[in-house]
Amino acid sequence: MSKNILVCVAWPYVNSEPHLGHIAGMNVPADIFARYHRMVGNRVAMVSGSDMHGTPTALRAVDEGVRPEDIAFRYHEIWADCMEQMGFSYDLYTHTHTKIHEDVAQDVLLTLDKHGYIYEDTQLMPYSESEQRFLSDRFVEGICPACGYDGARGDQCDDCGRTLDPTDLIEIRSIRDGSTPVFKETTHLMIKLSAFQELLEKWVADKNEWRPNVRNQTIGFLNEGLHDRAMTRDIEWGVPVPKHRFEGYDKKRIYVWFEAVIGYFSATKAWAINSADEDDWQEFWHKPDAESYYFQGKDNIPFHTVLWPAMLMGYGGLNLPTDVVANEYLNLDGQGFSSSRNWAVWLPDYLERYEVDPLRYYLASIMPETSDSDFTWEGFLAANNNVLVATLGNFIHRTLTITTRNFDGKVPAPGDLGVQDQEVLDACSQTLDDVATSIETRRFRRALYQAMELARLGNRYLDAEEPWQTVKSNPDKAATTLWTALNVISTLRTVFYPFIPFSSDKIHNLLGFDGETASDGWRTRAVEPGAPLPKPRPLFRKLEPEIVEQERERLLAQQTGNP
Repeated sequence: MSKNILVCVAWPYVNSEPHLGHIAGMNVPADIFARYHRMVGNRVAMVSGSDMHGTPTALRAVDEGVRPEDIAFRYHEIWADCMEQMGFSYDLYTHTHTKIHEDVAQDVLLTLDKHGYIYEDTQLMPYSESEQRFLSDRFVEGICPACGYDGARGDQCDDCGRTLDPTDLIEIRSIRDGSTPVFKETTHLMIKLSAFQELLEKWVADKNEWRPNVRNQTIGFLNEGLHDRAMTRDIEWGVPVPKHRFEGYDKKRIYVWFEAVIGYFSATKAWAINSADEDDWQEFWHKPDAESYYFQGKDNIPFHTVLWPAMLMGYGGLNLPTDVVANEYLNLDGQGFSSSRNWAVWLPDYLERYEVDPLRYYLASIMPETSDSDFTWEGFLAANNNVLVATLGNFIHRTLTITTRNFDGKVPAPGDLGVQDQEVLDACSQTLDDVATSIETRRFRRALYQAMELARLGNRYLDAEEPWQTVKSNPDKAATTLWTALNVISTLRTVFYPFIPFSSDKIHNLLGFDGETASDGWRTRAVEPGAPLPKPRPLFRKLEPEIVEQERERLLAQQTGNP
């Protein structure tokens, strides 16, 4: 029976171009998951977009002397274009500066208020005397009181993941001019997170299928005790506070930590409005058997396992996350990706020089599921040349070449299957099951390994059967071998489709199939004896070893400002 699967992907700040660190832990696994579930017949809504109201966007606007809208829309267009080029199959990739998002965010606030979870309180917040304004979250930094990291922000420490308030920071300073702010009183709306302590503890208790880092960080956060948290801030960029309910908030906005996570809800509603049935969002948010999966980086875990679930509980009637699939960090040559230091492989630059699927494959193969992993150009080159070209591409190309050359460009009719032939066909069925299980349990690296193992088996099978030799002495045996190998290729296009969809569709066409890979579902579509086969062509392009040094020089030039 078909299931409703909601795939929610973290909303990136749009203050710079996307780099590989942004997409490796969120977009890539989410797309693998969504594509697989569509193939098995489930209804999928995959949503995300640009977090337009993040403080980094406002900071960059100040630096450039432009409006925050100018920065947000400039980079949103770049992000949206890159997501499309990468083949990420969003049902809606939007942004948070829309009327529907504003309406939904305000509705969540008003509903929580109606249910008694919002109150007004006066707080001490950092104030810049030089700039004559309050400094919210990322406008300040200092030393984290939990781990001692010097560079923690006013909302969170990126080193240990702890959520913070500006008053927590040791040696607090302005990110703009380094000055020490003074603390002044300001009035904000607060959400009663403390009211959800026991409910969340009970909810998390049986989440044994969550990844250890997600479960452990969530339990640790809850063990510290939940504290009520401001959900407005002193800034004029963001979603307005409803005037008809709250007075004196004209120069304040709904805090981005509260508002951005609502984007999953508002984006699903926007997608439904754009589709045939504007109430279709309820299939994913109200039906108790619907499943929702949130793909994040590890720095976002508490926001999606504690704060967002608390908001959903307080709102009432909406499904809580089934799983928060949080990855660790992807590094670059042993160092963390850094936009400020220009230590990054920028996605638009990559897309100008290389094809999409080799990157999708390599990022999936090194996905930081349980620990930080490292992108290197040596690794990328090896993945492309030694695996995609030499293993997967080689098996497919030589099978098709031998077949078309010796059987008039058509699928040969098999004779009686031998033991080896049947074992290979059985392996196809087993691989379909194994890859399915791994993807469903969010073990994507394992799924990719299992898919490639079938290609390796195919190469060993051809080497053992030698159809290029037996076609001369025993054409029937050669026909059986090649027919079997063609069915392996048919399975490979299916199990690789979630990972490298463009290449899978090329394989689909090389087998002479009509339509697209996804339309056949999660199965081996049997090749029909006598069906015509197109002229074979290589599936992947071999890269020259020189690219490693070229890319290293490019990276160093970025940092010196001389690309």
